[in-house]
Amino acid sequence: MKRFVLYGLILSAVVLMMAGCNKKKEEVSGVVEVRENKPVPEITVNSLTNVPLKLSELKGKVVLLNFWATWCPPCREEIPSMVKLNSAMAGKPFQMVAISIDEGGVPDIEAFFKESGYSLPAFTDPGGVAVKAYGITGVPESFVIDKNGILVKKVIGPLAWNSPETIAFLEGLMK
Repeated sequence: MKRFVLYGLILSAVVLMMAGCNKKKEEVSGVVEVRENKPVPEITVNSLTNVPLKLSELKGKVVLLNFWATWCPPCREEIPSMVKLNSAMAGKPFQMVAISIDEGGVPDIEAFFKESGYSLPAFTDPGGVAVKAYGITGVPESFVIDKNGILVKKVIGPLAWNSPETIAFLEGLMK
């Protein structure tokens, strides 16, 4: 009997791990698929102090638009590299926009940053408008946008954002 319970627990853990941080894909009518080499959809997100930010206000900068959640292990895995990237890009025409999909909103995000010691330019997506506009199916999902508002690269899953190759790629977009 104990062996049966143990196998059941292991099977449950495997199923949960396979599910990862995926969300159920929702049907969104009228939304155009976000594609590389095409303009990105306009969105407005809110800072943790409730200051709105329109993506179009960032034209002239390379933007790393990242969708993440505090409860997502792959997101937690990539955050240290995002912090290092953001620091390496200080003073350059670059803007990181880390959009949390946490249902608990600002309190959950602030608690995570306090607990982890990390800090990112974090934003919320009231009503899930940005999630729908970008067709997010899981986290992390990231979008590298050039200074003209064109999607250059979509990245599904975690990435070592502070690798020399990634930094060189982003700096090349700034020229």
